[in-house]
Amino acid sequence: MKPNFARFAHSAWVAVLFLLHVTRGLEVRAGNSCTVAPLGPGQDDTDQVLAAISQCGTNGTITFEEGSFNITRRMIWDLNNAKVDLHGFMNFVPDVEFWLNKSNTYQVVFIQSQSSWFVVTGSDFEIDAHNTGGIQGNGQIWWNFFSNLTKDDGDGRPISLTVYRATRGIIRNFLIDSQPFWCNCVAESRDVIYDGMLCNATNTNPEFAGTNLVPNTDGIDTYRSDNISLLNWDITCGDDCLAIKGNTTNLLVRNVTCNGGNGIAFGSLGQYFNLTDIVENVFMEDLRMIRLPTSVQPDMETGVYFKSWTGEVVGVPPVGGGGGPPNALKPHPTLTFGGLHFEDWTGNSTGSTIVSFACSPAVNCTDITFDSFDVTPPANDAPSFICRNVTSVVGLQAPCNATW
Repeated sequence: MKPNFARFAHSAWVAVLFLLHVTRGLEVRAGNSCTVAPLGPGQDDTDQVLAAISQCGTNGTITFEEGSFNITRRMIWDLNNAKVDLHGFMNFVPDVEFWLNKSNTYQVVFIQSQSSWFVVTGSDFEIDAHNTGGIQGNGQIWWNFFSNLTKDDGDGRPISLTVYRATRGIIRNFLIDSQPFWCNCVAESRDVIYDGMLCNATNTNPEFAGTNLVPNTDGIDTYRSDNISLLNWDITCGDDCLAIKGNTTNLLVRNVTCNGGNGIAFGSLGQYFNLTDIVENVFMEDLRMIRLPTSVQPDMETGVYFKSWTGEVVGVPPVGGGGGPPNALKPHPTLTFGGLHFEDWTGNSTGSTIVSFACSPAVNCTDITFDSFDVTPPANDAPSFICRNVTSVVGLQAPCNATW
């Protein structure tokens, strides 16, 4: 069953007379309408951007003109019954050591203790970037910086765009270039539509050709959110194209292209032993998983995969964990994967294993079906279908067994 998803009509606001210059580059008109122009190279736009949000972010409209807005501090946009036309880019100045100091970012995403430098919250808002604006993450500087360092969840690398505790919001035609870490995250939100999102994490440093210099650049991680729509996405990354994390419900995904990376992930689930993770009523269609040349991006071994932590606790989050839910003393998790239906799949695999399920013997996987599933291995390789602790799987062109 396809989940319903909410849309809202946003009334246009009429700008009337009386210009008021609040700060250089920012104009405020009667009727709660603000227009902001970049101050220019080397200038800090953070104050005027936040002033526009403060003055026109409730019952108003804000227009950011084309160009580069230099942002040097963390930002929250609290938008309520508001429209933002973002024609330019929020350019987050790449002072890596500054942003790695967690006091300079927001810790609003609980899962794995992630940091955010740009948070959107509120209700009944629309941000339209018109396919000309969005976020410049300056990721190449970050990727070079971390090329010989351990990269762990919660290490301070910021999420580019975080939608947090938002209700009835729309983000349209948005571009995020060179995200240092996750491109997007939606957390503790409901009734949010993303219609048109492009994320591009592509290494341009020839020193690292043929390696994955851009790990953890997920297209989006969804967490503790309900009734979310991801429509018309184009993701180039070095990790999960989409990561559907715990307590994501009623998710609609349509027309998504994943370039490189690890495909679409459900999980990881069960990292926190005292918390329950539920993912249900997820519908996805028109998906394309494209493997890039290995000289550009050597990853993408899976199209769609499901992952959970073990039933025993090994270390603590954000890096370790497990055992959730509910018994931390058992090595086998009690998280159940079931009701998984794959329809109208075609394509080619780089290896002979086409399908592989390794489910928990404590609960098994149930109700897995394939319909019109035609994914072929390399020439002269026989396809392999592996099922461990699966009680019901139908629709494959050959038996699914437990040989590994």
